[in-house]
Amino acid sequence: MSRAFEPVTIGRYTARNRVVMAPMTRSRAHGPGASPTELMATYYGQRAGAGLIITEGTQPSAVGQGYPNTPGLHTAEQVEAWRPVTAAVHEQGGLIFAQLMHTGRIGHPEIYREELTPVGVSPVRADGSVYTANGPREFVTPEPLDEAGIRQTIADFASAARNAIDAGFDGVELHGANGYLLHQFLATNTNQRDDAWGGTVEGRIRFVVEVTEAVVAAIGADRVGLRISPSNPYNDIVEDDHRETYRALLGRLDPLGLAYLHVGEGPDTEFTDELRERWSGTLILNPFTPGGYTGAEALKLVDTGAADLVSYGALFLANPDLPYRLQVGGPFNTPDYTRAYGGDHEGYTDYPTLAEAGEA
Repeated sequence: MSRAFEPVTIGRYTARNRVVMAPMTRSRAHGPGASPTELMATYYGQRAGAGLIITEGTQPSAVGQGYPNTPGLHTAEQVEAWRPVTAAVHEQGGLIFAQLMHTGRIGHPEIYREELTPVGVSPVRADGSVYTANGPREFVTPEPLDEAGIRQTIADFASAARNAIDAGFDGVELHGANGYLLHQFLATNTNQRDDAWGGTVEGRIRFVVEVTEAVVAAIGADRVGLRISPSNPYNDIVEDDHRETYRALLGRLDPLGLAYLHVGEGPDTEFTDELRERWSGTLILNPFTPGGYTGAEALKLVDTGAADLVSYGALFLANPDLPYRLQVGGPFNTPDYTRAYGGDHEGYTDYPTLAEAGEA
């Protein structure tokens, strides 16, 4: 049997297997003030057989929201609404981390519930558009964060991490990947600053380092994970020197003793082995699968030692009992992408388990 079904240490916890539910935006936070709903508690509870669940991207502040109906962790109302979600997972013996995602320049003023403009590292507009209640809208030029804004954003991450623990989460994952704010500080095309927060590799990694340090101080290193995606061009990102950047970043963060590093593998797959060597703690890998999604064959990455755990997105979307299906060799439900974002229970909580399919 694959080592993927053996326990593994994640910070202060022991996960029962090495199959991780990757963070996936589903845009179903229809509760008051961008709050989770009872349906979300059902959704995550169904998938509690994962060794670790990492939630959909959750904004640490109002201006950190980039998509419609994504949940937050910055108000008392949101904290209260998350508690049934974490309870549903814990009742099944699962572990759940909240992914804290500030989208930065990715978003649009029409998405906010108040009058705001997206903020970013530099006044550089992303190429592309985002869906809003009024249809697609092109990204706007963000307001560059000044020193006070940077300090407030760091404090927002720390506050959201404390809120996550208050809401019953086992920990948090900082989203430093996929072209969102932390990644925007790292990337050469989005970070055009010439102050201490840019200009050099040390300057560009500073924000990620200080956010991580602040969150560690707030809730403890063994409850904090970080997701990165070196060389990933998603959301109009260019990293001219990604290997040098991430070598420096890991050099600063590895000594902190984080719960894990989550690598969303980009086109430079050869660099993954070096990241593995440079990271002394637990490593979760989401393999690079252009034009497809991570399948059962990815379990060999655990068996070969390339990663400690493997994260699954699309297959977990469609298969609430994915670890069991992987263990017995399938079959697997096919994801319905037409119902991936927004809507009700259809394409969300109505995917059958193998047992339910057998009964049917």
